[in-house]
Amino acid sequence: MAVSILDLIKSQVATQAGGVEIPAQAKNTVLNGLTDSIFGSLTQTVTKPGGIDAIKSLLTGKSAAATSPITALAGNMFSNNILKKLNLGSLLNGKLLALIPAVMGGLSGILKDQDGDGDVDFQDIILTLKGGGNKTQAQKTGGGLLGGILGKVLGGSR
Repeated sequence: MAVSILDLIKSQVATQAGGVEIPAQAKNTVLNGLTDSIFGSLTQTVTKPGGIDAIKSLLTGKSAAATSPITALAGNMFSNNILKKLNLGSLLNGKLLALIPAVMGGLSGILKDQDGDGDVDFQDIILTLKGGGNKTQAQKTGGGLLGGILGKVLGGSR
């Protein structure tokens, strides 16, 4: 079964958060907040000038997750939307914020030549975000949420 980028994020969040003791009453909020912040940073980045190239560079492993502006945006979103509301303390907040570069690093290298044309291009991004599968179907559906945004930014599915 094909795996979407959101599934990959959720999997990485669960894996990375396994070593951090999160209070039971806050665990779902924290895990969902991490996932939403990372996915949100990707969706916001794709609409910015140079955003597609930044995502491509991050997901192919050509740029370091720890220094990526996408990672920084996810950290800011998580801090502002989740951590400030939960009051878990500065030590736990620091540990939770440190998960974001680890999760982003886990996503590094997921973007590969999916359509067999010899390079990583827009179509490969769509196929990866969609979770692989039939090229024609991915073109018809626009590759899910990010694919739809990419399509709007670039003037339609390619």
